[in-house]
Amino acid sequence: MITMKTDTFDDPNTTSTLSDKAAWYVVQCKAGESFRAAEHLDHQGYRVFHPVLNVQRRRRGRLTSVCEPLFPFYLFICLDQVTSNWSPIRSTRGVLSIIRFGNTPVPVPDALVEQLRHHPHEAEGVHTRFSPGDKITVAEGPFKGLDAVFQRAKGEERAIILLNMLQQPREVEIPQHDLSP
Repeated sequence: MITMKTDTFDDPNTTSTLSDKAAWYVVQCKAGESFRAAEHLDHQGYRVFHPVLNVQRRRRGRLTSVCEPLFPFYLFICLDQVTSNWSPIRSTRGVLSIIRFGNTPVPVPDALVEQLRHHPHEAEGVHTRFSPGDKITVAEGPFKGLDAVFQRAKGEERAIILLNMLQQPREVEIPQHDLSP
């Protein structure tokens, strides 16, 4: 799921309130500090768009949901070439620089930012690395080392597999992260 790290876009009725001269730019952040940079820029009054993605990661042997940036090391900021104060941006905690070609900051097309804002559902849904009928091996758990056939996903974390137990095929539900191709 994509969520936005900003208070500016919480209202779905605000489509694009950019002035004629304002544009979106890309801010490059220091390693692992894009959340900090977005927070500090937001507190300074800048319009910030920081798309993040909720992904499943294994932590200490368990699958947990982690919020990660959709674009690691980058976020979007709305600035006006004339009226915006650009100087505090480069000294903001977590910010490395604004992306430039030569000495000129490069604006990002508004359509790109709008598309990212209005189509977060494309990143949602049940994602599985297996298709029904795929031959798989159980890599973890009580059935470790057994060959099986992938039947279907059950939600985002579980899978129904077909195991041959006692000379008969049996459907078994196990965590998807316990499977390997």
